[in-house]
Amino acid sequence: MAAAKKAVWAPLVGAVDQGTSSTRFLVFNSKTAELLSHHQVEIKQEFPREGWVEQDPKEILQSVYECIEKTCEKLGQLNIDISNIKAIGVSNQRETTVVWDKLTGEPLYNAVVWLDLRTQSTVESLSKRIPGNNNFVKSKTGLPLSTYFSAVKLHWLLENVKKIQKAVKEDTALFGTIDSWLIWSLTGGANGGVHCTDVTNASRTMLFNIHSLEWDKDLCDFFDIPMKILPNIRSCSEIYGLMKAGTLEGVPISGCLGDQSAALVGQMCFQDGQAKNTYGTGCFLLCNTGHKCVFSDHGLLTTVAYQLGRDKPVYYALEGSVAIAGAISRWLRDNLGIIKTSEEIEKLAKEVGTSYGCYFVPAFSGLYAPYWDPSARGIICGLTQFTNKSHIAFAALEAVCFQTREIWDAMNRDCGIPLSHLQVDGGMTNNKILMQLQADILYVPVVKPAMPETTALGAAMAAGAAEGVGVWSLEPEDLAVVTMERFEPQINAEESEIRYSTWKKAVMKSMGWVTTQSLESGDPSIFGSLPFGFFIVSSIVMLIGARYMSGIL
Repeated sequence: MAAAKKAVWAPLVGAVDQGTSSTRFLVFNSKTAELLSHHQVEIKQEFPREGWVEQDPKEILQSVYECIEKTCEKLGQLNIDISNIKAIGVSNQRETTVVWDKLTGEPLYNAVVWLDLRTQSTVESLSKRIPGNNNFVKSKTGLPLSTYFSAVKLHWLLENVKKIQKAVKEDTALFGTIDSWLIWSLTGGANGGVHCTDVTNASRTMLFNIHSLEWDKDLCDFFDIPMKILPNIRSCSEIYGLMKAGTLEGVPISGCLGDQSAALVGQMCFQDGQAKNTYGTGCFLLCNTGHKCVFSDHGLLTTVAYQLGRDKPVYYALEGSVAIAGAISRWLRDNLGIIKTSEEIEKLAKEVGTSYGCYFVPAFSGLYAPYWDPSARGIICGLTQFTNKSHIAFAALEAVCFQTREIWDAMNRDCGIPLSHLQVDGGMTNNKILMQLQADILYVPVVKPAMPETTALGAAMAAGAAEGVGVWSLEPEDLAVVTMERFEPQINAEESEIRYSTWKKAVMKSMGWVTTQSLESGDPSIFGSLPFGFFIVSSIVMLIGARYMSGIL
């Protein structure tokens, strides 16, 4: 009997979504933006010392191949012909740093993840070299000098890893963020792989001039980075190369954006003043500022939002970055054992409906925006004998919302015009209690798309719209209408302000806990022998020195 004829779905676009704790491959219908199928693989994190966070680049690459193959199998089961996949986009965890050998294709060290804190002493020593009246690093990059960004991670690798030093000397070393590593590998690797990055990922390295849109020699000299190891800079939407192996061999890779920029595109925030918040491992609020760089006076970052074509204009954004959001659920699961799955946090929180005066500041990797304090550490305070795991679960969800409120307030002050609502996406937005809490704490409506995979969607849109592919129109009248779920504030403004002001008191108590010496040595504090590294300071304050971890949910 002849095989059943496969249905024609035309045209389709795939997206690699490589996050901090998982990799996914998703396939969309370019005419309707409908998600047809996907597959996900969890990625391990390694913690060699306190404050160090690493991943295996080869495991990340293998997870991409696995996700592509499994998704294509699922499409076949749905009677969908994979030959209709016309392009692939790449979205990735930003700032995570990889160095590899261009002749062998082998990584020369583990990927140093964006959350990693080993470079704090490097940051402090470099800070002393910046003139007080001329912060040329921030004026060129839009970024504060921080452990967060790639330049200081790469500086550390060049200083401390002999294999990398040798490869640089022999002119075989290549540097890249995860997008560069994946595109180089997928387009042939050692056999002609394309070494490139896009403007959004480049803008997170602290080596890229966001005004000239080029690698900056002065910045490279400042960080002692040889420019010959850097990737070529491209727009977010153009053909970089073709897949050289696997089921989708020959399909062009034609879209590339850092995950938060991809989500901005996927949320269709194409107008000046539109903003979105993504709830992943961390929490990232971006506001489109159009063609102009807006520099923050309130602890936010200035970054490249997107450039959707080689000859298209660049758009910029203000960004508020929170290190730990979805990672709280994984920490409660893996470190404390309070929950067995990340989804259980909603069930526990629902049981009590309140934190009962308990406040959680998850500063596991210090505090990012608006404080930029790497010495902060996690605390749970306001404990009484009545407090139980359900209250802590509720406080953990509130912590995500309070952190968002801090960067929301900073965004409103910098933009001058208060944002009227918050567009949200990311895995945690499936948690209805979290979404309602967010509306209550911001005291504005929270708007969530019915299809929350906006990061992957943004990468697919960029890939499908690329010159030479042209299967996805980005004209406003052609963009698919997205169904939205809306959460309205349900408490009064006074109660919202009281809860927020109490949270701010807790934040102040979390700051200034760790010295540079303890970060460098990886030695635990005198309290490190207590289970899970947490200890009680008084009857109402418990400080948690958590092992660093992360996870996109």
